Amino acid sequence: MPGPNDRIPEVDTTGDRILGVVTLFSVPRAGEGKAYDRREPGPGMGLYESVRAVSGASGDGPVDWEAVAAAAKASTDSGSIDLAPEVEEGYATDVRDARDRVREVAALNFDLPATVEIQHRHHWIDANVATFRRVMRPLEDQTGVFPGAARVVNTGSMAVALGFLGNNVLGQYDPLLLAEGDDHALYFVHPNIERVAAELDVELPRFRRWIAFHEVTHAAEFGAAPWLSDYLEETMEGAIEDLTEGTLDRDALSELDTTMTAVEGYAELVMDRAFDEEYADLRRKVDERRQGRGPVAKLIRRLLGLGMKERQYERGKAFFDAVVDARDVAYAGRVWDGSNYLPTDEELDDPDLWVARMDDN
Repeated sequence: MPGPNDRIPEVDTTGDRILGVVTLFSVPRAGEGKAYDRREPGPGMGLYESVRAVSGASGDGPVDWEAVAAAAKASTDSGSIDLAPEVEEGYATDVRDARDRVREVAALNFDLPATVEIQHRHHWIDANVATFRRVMRPLEDQTGVFPGAARVVNTGSMAVALGFLGNNVLGQYDPLLLAEGDDHALYFVHPNIERVAAELDVELPRFRRWIAFHEVTHAAEFGAAPWLSDYLEETMEGAIEDLTEGTLDRDALSELDTTMTAVEGYAELVMDRAFDEEYADLRRKVDERRQGRGPVAKLIRRLLGLGMKERQYERGKAFFDAVVDARDVAYAGRVWDGSNYLPTDEELDDPDLWVARMDDN
């Protein structure tokens, strides 16, 4: 069984470096980052340890992030990424094929992120705690504003959210907003992919490939539109700065929603045309699984705004389908030429307005 410091070689196919380095998250380069163990770490510590981590929340900011990570992981079985070589190679092949197909179908020029990680649930929680911590850093400066009780509530809320998501997220394209440098990342939460494939009674390689194609479409969007990350960062920073002053910038939040509707809708458009086989059965089974969840899971999904994300998928896809019907897929890709090419909220509901505006440019 591999140890925590075993290296994973670069994936190379016919001289074409596919992923740069396929990082299994547990395998840092010499002198870099934290060493993670690929072996089965065992189940989460349980409700008691989770509650204890939250109740011990400390610090001056609105959230104790160390307590969030500890509590979320305490309530979540990490799962295992002790994978056979053919499974590791399967991920690399799926991502490579997705890259090539998306380039062909969408006529977009993009590269894959330098980091492609196969994670277990605790790795995903750590990565996303770091993201939330960066995004909410301006609020950390509001020393003395947040009483201890509010800090405990905020910490508990974030722990519940990340614990729930960590147990359900299958894959994630991470633009690493507000991080230093321009590196992006692509994550696959293998224990969740494996579990959900079994629950849906679908072949694991096919389901894994479907997830890979979907996440690579997001990599294509951000790779083809290097301005997009900066645009999202600036909009988020503006909204959070207003929060620190006690106001809510509804225009900024609406702008974020419109942008993410375009991001999700375009991904659905390209996915429909790039995936190399019919997948209506996969989508149907995933939707049925979502609808069949218990009341607690449904409540958490509602509180996390996941219903809004599904609406973004549907609304955005309807917009881009209409654009393609009026023009073609390459024309729809003009949305990534600059922030002024993004559809407005009004145009999302009336795609002809966007097409007319693009025709004039």
